[in-house]
Amino acid sequence: MTEYEEQVAGVVLAAGGGRRLGGRPKALLEHRGHLLVEHAADALRAAGCARVHVVLGARAPEVRERAALERCVLVDNPDWEEGMGSSLRAGLASLAPTGARAALVALVDQPGIGAEATARVRAAYRDERSLAAAAYAGVRGHPVLLGAAHWAGVTASATGDRGARGYLRAHEGRLTLVECGDVARPYDIDTPADLGRLE
Repeated sequence: MTEYEEQVAGVVLAAGGGRRLGGRPKALLEHRGHLLVEHAADALRAAGCARVHVVLGARAPEVRERAALERCVLVDNPDWEEGMGSSLRAGLASLAPTGARAALVALVDQPGIGAEATARVRAAYRDERSLAAAAYAGVRGHPVLLGAAHWAGVTASATGDRGARGYLRAHEGRLTLVECGDVARPYDIDTPADLGRLE
C-alpha cells in the first residue's frame, strides 16, 4: 500500500434497516450474485481505496456472517436507528486514528454506481481540504469525497438522515462537482418498487 493509496479511505454507509422495504436491511439485498454491501465495498477498492471501512447497524451479526468483507474494517453503529447521519459520524470517527486524509463515502443502496464513477470522484483528491461529489446531469449525488479538514464540520452537522448534505450546501463554493452521468446511474433501492432494479 503506497502512501498515496492510504490517504483516501473508503467508507460504506450500510447500517440502515430498510424500513420502507419492510425491514429488509439493504446491505443484505442481492444484485448480480453479490450482496449490495459487497458491491459498494468492491467499487471503492477498485477505485483505488486500499482501506475500506463499512459501517453496519441493522442485523450487523448477519451481515458479518454472510458478506465477503474480509479485507474491510467493519464498524458497528449502535445508533443506526437515528439515521444516516449517525453512520457517517461513526465512519469518520473510525478513520481518525488511521492517518487517512480524506474519506470517499458511498451508500450501500446505489448499485448503479460502480468503480468508474467512484474513481472519478477519488481523482478529485488533492489534500485534506478537498471537497468533491459526483454529479449526474449537474445534480450533486454520491459518492462524496470529504477531506479530513472537513470532518469536524460534517460530524457536527450530520443528524437524522441528512448525512453531509447540509455541510455540502453550506460550502458549495469549495465543492468540486465531478460529472458521472455517462458512467453511472444514481438510483436508490428504497421501496419495494425499486427491487425490480436488482438483477
